[in-house]
Amino acid sequence: MENPRNGFLMDEDEEDPGSALSVDSTESRWVFQEDEDPSEIDEYDASDLRHQSMFDSEDEDNADHRLIRTGPRVDSFDVEALEVPGAHTHHYEDMTAGKKIVLAFQTLGVVFGDVGTSPLYTFGVMFRKAPIKDNEDILGALSLVLYTLILIPLLKYVFVVLWANDDGEGGTFALYSLICRNAKVNLLPNQLPSDARISGFRLKVPSPELERSLKIKERLESSSNLKKILLLLVLAGTSMVIANGVVTPAMSVLSSVNGLKIGVDAINQDQVVMISVACLVVLFSVQKYGTSKAGLAVGPALFLWFCSLAGIGVYNLVKYDSSVLRAFNPIHIYYFFARNSTKAWYSLGGCLLCATGSEAMFADLCYFSVRAVQLTFVFLVLPCLLLGYLGQAAYLMEHHADAGEAFFSSIPSGVFWPTFLIANIAALIASRTMTTATFSCIKQSTALGCFPRLKIVHTSRKFMGQIYIPVINWFLLAVSVVFVCSISSIDEIGNAYGIAELGVMMMTTILVTLVMLLIWQMHIVVVLSFLVVFLGLELVFFSSVLWGIADGSWIILVFAAIMFFIMFVWNYGSKLKYETEVKQKLSMDLMRELGCNLGTIRAPGIGLLYNELVKGIPGIFGHFLTTLPAIHSMVIFVSIKFVPVAMVPQNERFLFRRVCQRSYHLFRCIARYGYKDVRKENHQAFEQLLMESLEKFIRREAQERSLESDGDEDTDLEDEYSCSRVLIHPNGSVYSLGVPLLADFNETFMPTFEPSTSEDAHPSSPKPSALDAEQVLERELSFIRTAKESGVVYLLGHGDIRARKESWFMKKLVINYFYAFLRKNCRRGITNLSVPHSHLMQVGMTYMV
Repeated sequence: MENPRNGFLMDEDEEDPGSALSVDSTESRWVFQEDEDPSEIDEYDASDLRHQSMFDSEDEDNADHRLIRTGPRVDSFDVEALEVPGAHTHHYEDMTAGKKIVLAFQTLGVVFGDVGTSPLYTFGVMFRKAPIKDNEDILGALSLVLYTLILIPLLKYVFVVLWANDDGEGGTFALYSLICRNAKVNLLPNQLPSDARISGFRLKVPSPELERSLKIKERLESSSNLKKILLLLVLAGTSMVIANGVVTPAMSVLSSVNGLKIGVDAINQDQVVMISVACLVVLFSVQKYGTSKAGLAVGPALFLWFCSLAGIGVYNLVKYDSSVLRAFNPIHIYYFFARNSTKAWYSLGGCLLCATGSEAMFADLCYFSVRAVQLTFVFLVLPCLLLGYLGQAAYLMEHHADAGEAFFSSIPSGVFWPTFLIANIAALIASRTMTTATFSCIKQSTALGCFPRLKIVHTSRKFMGQIYIPVINWFLLAVSVVFVCSISSIDEIGNAYGIAELGVMMMTTILVTLVMLLIWQMHIVVVLSFLVVFLGLELVFFSSVLWGIADGSWIILVFAAIMFFIMFVWNYGSKLKYETEVKQKLSMDLMRELGCNLGTIRAPGIGLLYNELVKGIPGIFGHFLTTLPAIHSMVIFVSIKFVPVAMVPQNERFLFRRVCQRSYHLFRCIARYGYKDVRKENHQAFEQLLMESLEKFIRREAQERSLESDGDEDTDLEDEYSCSRVLIHPNGSVYSLGVPLLADFNETFMPTFEPSTSEDAHPSSPKPSALDAEQVLERELSFIRTAKESGVVYLLGHGDIRARKESWFMKKLVINYFYAFLRKNCRRGITNLSVPHSHLMQVGMTYMV
């Protein structure tokens, strides 16, 4: 039945208070308002935010603001929530020269391990697919490797792709995030007004490129199909990055341990596999110690490795055949294909292995600066790699039979075991490179609502991007061990490696092309040249590795498909849940109709309602009003924000804003935490700090209002005392308050269903004719202190979604089973709360979508 006085419907089959309630998103009992589209907020200048009060009421029609508002209001609460005055993020540009050198040295151990260990297996895989018939075959294969290194890692990644970072973040999701900041293409509408200021790219002066960019932006924003295709490309690329995190350790460790067959004749393949598994366990076990520590520890080892590559290469060039330098002439590539035709095409999959790790340079960019990566690659990594490949080719000119183990066979006998030891250390480091890149991509995908929330450990106070994800770490270890044990052939693992690497490369090429058009606004000839050259080259390589997919490398595609499915399901479910929660927001008209007592009993105490919305009244609050006999005399909607600084000072932890008029005693609070802050605070200390911050907010608000107008307080007082004195319980019972809600209090409170939030007074007692602002302020502070003494309760609402009965079968399967399973097992937002059960109240709410 409908109660006209409280403005909401009561179902006859209402569930008991506290139980989960199914709310149909189209037949809601509340009156709802649509969320504002962040894109419709006018552009603003950051300097204007300093002059805008952060204490404005969320009530757009508040009479206190009508007279002073001169234009459309820009809600800066999101911006304020991300800014911590006096706290600055770390910028690499501010480093001294010495620190930059140390940082560049660390990149060896984190970024370049993967590409640096490719000489272990590149020629071996190539010549097993295209056996050597003549020295011309060696020159052709060497020429292929040299130009693959120059084109993909150097020209594409170091000189182009690294600059397409999103405020220092790299990887496919960083590219997607960058595009989302410049065009409304994100299917999950969670962009913040502050996002516009983060990107380092800005529109240029009017030009043909700008006009083309605007047309592309309009086309993307108006086409839901293009948005879905773009998201699918990003999810596919990210799934390939995660697959790379599995196959890289398997390939690097197995190929390095294979060197034992050269040094010890008694070693067989099964023993190589067991030793490789032991190395993998050690590798993933030390991952938790962080990137900076590991980078400094393994940096010298990688430096020795690159020096060994260069030294052995020069030795072989001098001793065997320096004529291999002719391979810099690309005509030998033509001769190689003319002589071997189909087999040469098969060998392209092995040739690509020399460029593996290129994507890791971009994905690991959050750990270091662009300049550090560029300088280290150009002046150290690339020259050493070229010398290493030239030396192996020179050795093979006289030893065709050793082509299967070209690297270890070409090592001089006197330095074999030291080089073998360094090679195995380098292989372990290479495995870390892709693992850290996987951590980075998963963190970015989680932030964009495309991956379930997981525990993320920040291992550095200086660099926010240096993270460790325990669940993913052990998951990658388990899959890598299974991969090594089931596929012990270097050729098959190399083919799987090529599939995963090329999948990421092609997605990166497409996304960077879109960045060139939409954001960089480059000349169309340059953009088409980049797309045709690199995507064409990668498609040729991809056609080669797909030919050998039946040999066992299909396993990596199955793994990538599983990860793609998980991300797609989570994004789809999160999108439906977010859109439904926005629709279920309570309207201000309904709140005003309910009155300051919210249509129920206002019991003494403070209720902290945790929710993810930073604007509007969450629908779960309506669920509390309809299922509970009373609501606290003061309610604070608390949202937790994680800001990109190490620690937030306690005096800057909270931001407050009013919801509705003062007499409602509803506030919105954003609690800000840095990535190294201790989250599990003692609840008493948390409450004390929150109350102190709230009192400071109220005092500052009173000061600002007194400066704006001397007459506004009278209007506010009228609002306070015109509050309805009739309380209507959801079961239909009517209760009466004898006095206004905001008044003096006695030492003790009345029972719950009495007017316990105010002192006894006769209903006809006259309303004060004039109270100055100081008296009003003290009354409100007294009200807050009394409510605090009555106790603080943490109200946690669990929103969930279920597919409607009439939904098609696949939607029911995805939402009711797959998404529900992921949501049940992911890390919840309340994990960091350390609250005793006696102070905790949880209510479930299910939306039908």
